[in-house]
Amino acid sequence: MTTYKLTYFDFDGGRGEPARIAFHAAGIEFEDNRISFPEFNEMRQGTRFNSVPVLEIDGIEVSQSNAMNRFIGKMAGLYPSNELQALYCDEVMDALEDLTHYIVPTMGKEGDELKQARKKLVDGWMTVYIKGLDSLLARGGGEYFADNRLTVADIRAMVQVRSLRKGTLDHVPVDLVDRLAPALAAHQQRIEAEPQVAAYYASRQ
Repeated sequence: MTTYKLTYFDFDGGRGEPARIAFHAAGIEFEDNRISFPEFNEMRQGTRFNSVPVLEIDGIEVSQSNAMNRFIGKMAGLYPSNELQALYCDEVMDALEDLTHYIVPTMGKEGDELKQARKKLVDGWMTVYIKGLDSLLARGGGEYFADNRLTVADIRAMVQVRSLRKGTLDHVPVDLVDRLAPALAAHQQRIEAEPQVAAYYASRQ
């Protein structure tokens, strides 16, 4: 029997969360190895790209969160078999990864430096990506991003938008998504209520 171990930070959200949800949706047992930031600092040099999440499949390490999302998504029936719809799914996940790359440099800043960095982010790339994702949702029909059904693209978007609307990032207005892209905010609430997703969060309580 194949064994899976997913190593990521001990919080709900971030790059590792969609894979956790997809594993749960697929009914596939995996070791949810949640680590602290100090633990990560100790182990990061031993990871391939000095980063997490890391997925171990029978002890063999795999990196890159969207590659994991596709792999687990296929097992869970959450990834399109149609090539064009798969492209749409990938486009959303890659756009969200790009947005994450703009967010990460603001981490670790404090005080006025953090406030200014986040204001620049909100006024610039974050607005661009929120509006862009809203247009991709409209292209998909307004309910889902691809394939007219739940996919890992919806899950990854839900995780990111959920984080923004909960106020996880200081100095990023909690109503930013609601103001810029109300359909994207509604999508987050709808996907969070999907039985497979809701069951995951219920298991965390």
